[in-house]
Amino acid sequence: MKIAVGSDETTNLTGAVVACLEQMGHQIQLHGALAGDEGIWSAVGAAVGEAVLRGEAQEGVLLCWTGTGVAIAANKLPGIRAALCADAETARGARRWNHANVLVMSLRTVSEPVAFEIMDAWFNTSFGGEEDARNVALVAALENRYCRGQQ
Repeated sequence: MKIAVGSDETTNLTGAVVACLEQMGHQIQLHGALAGDEGIWSAVGAAVGEAVLRGEAQEGVLLCWTGTGVAIAANKLPGIRAALCADAETARGARRWNHANVLVMSLRTVSEPVAFEIMDAWFNTSFGGEEDARNVALVAALENRYCRGQQ
């Protein structure tokens, strides 16, 4: 699977996340500081979200100090459901119930072992059932109504 990965800074954790994704067999597309670009969290979140939106990557992984900034930026794009995950169970829920397509982790609070658990849960959890699909459709309808000027 093609994964867009971005961060506003390069750390030991970002290196470990990229290496883990490559070991899982994913093709990686780097953004932000990981690609040698300026590490502006809003630009990184947007770049990864846009890569998923355009189909250049099937999913995204974002990291920043708290994780909230890149998640906010990515979630401004229609069809992007970026989920800030601090543990494996949250990642499973985000995939199953929310059909999240961008995983977000905090550089401040997530250790390498926890990041590996989160990614394992994320990539090994399928989208849920009919009720979950209705919820995701409602989110898409809200996006269409408010984000595309149809108020």
